[in-house]
Amino acid sequence: MIQKMALDEFDSLGEKVIEGYQLTDNDLRALLSLESIEDLERLYSAARKVRDHYFGNRVFLNCFIYFSTYCKNQCSFCYYNCRNEINRYRLTMEEIKETCKTLKGAGFHMVDLTMGEDPYYYEDPNRFVELVQVVKEELGLPIMISPGLMDNATLLKAREKGANFLALYQETYDTELYRKLRVGQSFDGRVNARRFAKNQGYCVEDGILTGVGNDIESTILSLRGMSTNDPDMVRVMTFLPQEGTPLEDFRDKSNLSELKIISVLRLMFPKRLIPASLDLEGIDGMVRRLNAGANIVTSILPPDSQLEGVANYDRGLKERDRDIKSVIQRLETMGMKPARQADFEAVLGC
Repeated sequence: MIQKMALDEFDSLGEKVIEGYQLTDNDLRALLSLESIEDLERLYSAARKVRDHYFGNRVFLNCFIYFSTYCKNQCSFCYYNCRNEINRYRLTMEEIKETCKTLKGAGFHMVDLTMGEDPYYYEDPNRFVELVQVVKEELGLPIMISPGLMDNATLLKAREKGANFLALYQETYDTELYRKLRVGQSFDGRVNARRFAKNQGYCVEDGILTGVGNDIESTILSLRGMSTNDPDMVRVMTFLPQEGTPLEDFRDKSNLSELKIISVLRLMFPKRLIPASLDLEGIDGMVRRLNAGANIVTSILPPDSQLEGVANYDRGLKERDRDIKSVIQRLETMGMKPARQADFEAVLGC
């Protein structure tokens, strides 16, 4: 039986974490089992207390450029898997430069260059390295790369040309569930790539999915798995069934909400970056995620952009509400504000 957390323990949980307390597995079971609105609000409050202790009301802003939606993989959860018959695009270098022009002075702290495992770039990885160099020269901002499982030599070259951050999500540390999600892909390969990148001076981001067949025990396994990587950013995202994929009709009945796990992540990783993504619920969803303890807004698209996001709740909508001005305006209504670039680079430390 899972032991419930007493009210006085809730009230002191944030302070305990600030003082150095580390959650036990039983703590995690208790927190992940919470169901009542009252209990969840106490959890969110504890997470905000920890977040505010380290970051105040400062929020970081990450621009998302999905520059190629081609992919050679067959991930069962992903809209862009190679077997899905969808319209795809690959930005030219000139289009990438034009996109960069729209971002100058906009207020972003970092640019996330994301692609599927596009054969065009995997057959000649120097193309990818050149892209990183061009964006660095155009913007001079920290660059996150999300290229999939690139070889070590390419990661090194990209680092030399200006990449600061590697995002490479495991999705789950439950190996049985992993095989169902990342079909035919090496579990250890992704772990080793993050470890290599970290040793070469990259910051690294790891991430998991929820609502995709995970239960409390597999979620704890994933949370502990992420801890072993010493990540600089930790992400959780709700699985959204995607048309044309093997999991198109999958529906999960668990209560392991993204907001709950964001708060748990904040208590486990008090000084780390935790995303509030716009991908699932837009700016209203951003507010809920920040109120659960997140501190970096991700999947902000370039102005007037028709580029894809990851899950794209807003695909086909005329008003996408994912621009940086709208984000900042909403932050101000929450009593929050964008951090200074120097603040972000101090957190980055890489």
